[in-house]
Amino acid sequence: MAIRYHPERGTILICDFHGLKEPEMVKKRPVIVISPQISCRNGLCTIVALSTTCPSRIMPYHYELKLDPVLPPPYDSPFHWVKGDMIYTFGFERLDLPSKGRGTDGKRKYDIRVINKAEMKIIETCVLKSIGC
Repeated sequence: MAIRYHPERGTILICDFHGLKEPEMVKKRPVIVISPQISCRNGLCTIVALSTTCPSRIMPYHYELKLDPVLPPPYDSPFHWVKGDMIYTFGFERLDLPSKGRGTDGKRKYDIRVINKAEMKIIETCVLKSIGC
């Protein structure tokens, strides 16, 4: 189920990248919201991609993010690499909160997680480095 509102900056979401073409991201993966809600951009959110695979060459726009507790499966690695050079703006229909399945009441449960301000500063620096700043 897609998100219906613009999440807080630093929120971890799951993005469906299907339909894009390699070397772009092409599958579902965790992302971090880097844009604030902008009144004239209803339904859009800017994100930076995460990966559990270490880059073949670590660059200044990469950052190893430790998640404790880990995200729900299948994204349950303790470490995710911020790919500061993989920035996207997508519509809400591609974005969802990480799912923890259903509770005993049958309702969906979500992992709502926001990266702390210190790590967001590092992530912002990675994004800026990826665009030559």
